Amino acid sequence: MTTQFVLTCLVFMCLVLGGVAWDTRNEDYSRNEDGARNEDYSRNAWGARNEDGEKNEDGARNAWGASNAWDAIKNVWGARNSNVPRKNYYQSTHCPNVEQLIRAITWSKVAKDATLGAKLLRIHYHDCFVRGCDASILLDKVGSDDSEKEARPNLSLGGFDVIDDIKREVEAKCPGIVSCADILALVARDAISYPFKTLMWEVETGRKDGFVSLASDVNGNLPSPFSDFATLKQIFANKGLNVDDLVALSGAHTIGVAHCGAFSRRLFNFTGKGDMDPSLNATYAKDLKDFCPNPANPNTTVEMDPMSSTSFDSNYFNILINQNKGLFQSDAALLNDKDSVIVIKKLQEDKTFFSQFAKSMQKMGAIELLTGNAGEIRKNCRVKN
Repeated sequence: MTTQFVLTCLVFMCLVLGGVAWDTRNEDYSRNEDGARNEDYSRNAWGARNEDGEKNEDGARNAWGASNAWDAIKNVWGARNSNVPRKNYYQSTHCPNVEQLIRAITWSKVAKDATLGAKLLRIHYHDCFVRGCDASILLDKVGSDDSEKEARPNLSLGGFDVIDDIKREVEAKCPGIVSCADILALVARDAISYPFKTLMWEVETGRKDGFVSLASDVNGNLPSPFSDFATLKQIFANKGLNVDDLVALSGAHTIGVAHCGAFSRRLFNFTGKGDMDPSLNATYAKDLKDFCPNPANPNTTVEMDPMSSTSFDSNYFNILINQNKGLFQSDAALLNDKDSVIVIKKLQEDKTFFSQFAKSMQKMGAIELLTGNAGEIRKNCRVKN
């Protein structure tokens, strides 16, 4: 009797596991995130074919590689639990092709304004480090309490109008389905991806929007351009990110501009004695002083990556470690830790930087997510429902 019972259980388990394996080959796995049929699961992150299940040259594995086995099962579970962010989330919630719509709008806007890539990426970054990736950065002030937008580090953010435009289009197509938090994550990816005409990293969706936005939450959570390495490392660790992520995400400074106030102390009063930061390239410092005299015009901006501020590449790491041209004190701080320096040296190649940046963006995009009843889907990203 006992033997028969054990055999029966074994047969049942085989059938169940076989069903799971079959489920991982369902329709979602032969469609991309926009619902169109493709072969993404036999291509690497940059579109190169790889059909043998082994690591491709970028370090990724295809759908039949062993490294994706648990990911496939995780996605099957996700399909049965609407509260879990995952691939193809909106394909299964009656809003097909919404990611394609978001990408089309984003690309059309970035094509007209090359500075938008840095702006949209920065909004997502500033959002995730404060209360998690819940679009709290988008909420306007209500009453007497300042929202995150009013916090000093966020006063220079731009691109909110782009998010508003995209949200209106999305709501017209699929009312009450797509969160502002997901739009932020997708737009940041799409804006960076535009010059390459391919998706630079995968974005799982299913986030909910938060109810709270307070300027007082920003300090201590958002890394500062004045931070030393120990502070940066601790802030990132608090969010589940490591030194690899810290260095890779700092590489976002390869695009965009900064106001003089974010680095002028390094030029004129580094230790409070009217001196300059000795770690800063002297010729570079002289050029910066020409742009930003003391006191500087608060509206003046300079490129964070000289002569390359609209090109997403690894140049930031090259000028940081080889020329001491990191603009912020937080950039220079990366050179003060041996583990960080090892990562910087690796990321001097575009391919390696792109690969690590993609992984770190996925991790950052998963910080303290709200799902289920913990959040909402805002109708207007600027106000709670």
